[in-house]
Amino acid sequence: MISKPVPDLTVILPAFNEAAGIDETLTRVRAALASLPVTSETIVVDDGSTDGTGDRAAACGARVIVHPWNRGYGAALKTGVFATESRAIVILDADCSYLPEAIPQLYARLDGADMVVGERRLSSVGVTWIRRPGKWILNRLASFLVGVRIPDLNSGQRVMKRDTLLRYMHLCPAGFSFTSTITLAMLANGHRVIYEPVEYAVRTGRSKIRASHFFSFILLVVRAIVLFNPLKVFLPLGALAFLIGVGKLIQDIYLWNLSETAVMALLSAVTIWSVGLLADMIARLQMQPPWRPKD
Repeated sequence: MISKPVPDLTVILPAFNEAAGIDETLTRVRAALASLPVTSETIVVDDGSTDGTGDRAAACGARVIVHPWNRGYGAALKTGVFATESRAIVILDADCSYLPEAIPQLYARLDGADMVVGERRLSSVGVTWIRRPGKWILNRLASFLVGVRIPDLNSGQRVMKRDTLLRYMHLCPAGFSFTSTITLAMLANGHRVIYEPVEYAVRTGRSKIRASHFFSFILLVVRAIVLFNPLKVFLPLGALAFLIGVGKLIQDIYLWNLSETAVMALLSAVTIWSVGLLADMIARLQMQPPWRPKD
């Protein structure tokens, strides 16, 4: 039996009820890939669609993998990543919001980097005004915690080296926060991430993102940094408790009356720092990918 050659590049499109836009997206993806001097394939992961998305994608010539039920955006991406062995992975939404024509532009910058992210400008027509403040807050919070400027935390269009991506797949969730998690994981662990401006259009069909997801993303950023770089959180918190304790101690000495507040604040600072150091040690162990036997 002759094995199929491994492509250089695989485009993965997670799709849940995207029949309205999948035909156009795949047609434009095919045209974009034709301009690249590499071998490629397109995988559509039909994540439990009920509108015939998978059938339409198959009719367009894409390789289709079907989830029997809706497992989530991140789960669909994982299925696609594990279904290929190509060196590079492109992820792209199936709703025509990200322009497939940007794939060659992003792929061209992958040499020397582990991930190239399509940066959506907040002024893009596809970013509604009501979502812009939330995206700005998320990007600034993530940038502060990681210590690196992040212009677009959760862009759904990016090119990644598969071997680097596999190191953190066990940490990526099944939901929308897959892209945010992989961004924070790579930046927190010193990988080179490049941002390339791309256009972002009005999507076809209804968005799956809700306003309530904003608070989930905030929690995700804090949790991710506690996982990848806990000292970034625990050191400032401990310092705040220490400064409060020192300030109260100076006041108590001046009044010649040592209070429990000063003692508790100083003990809290020591405790927070100790927990942070322990969390940092656990984080270093957690960064090791699960052991797998050699084929």
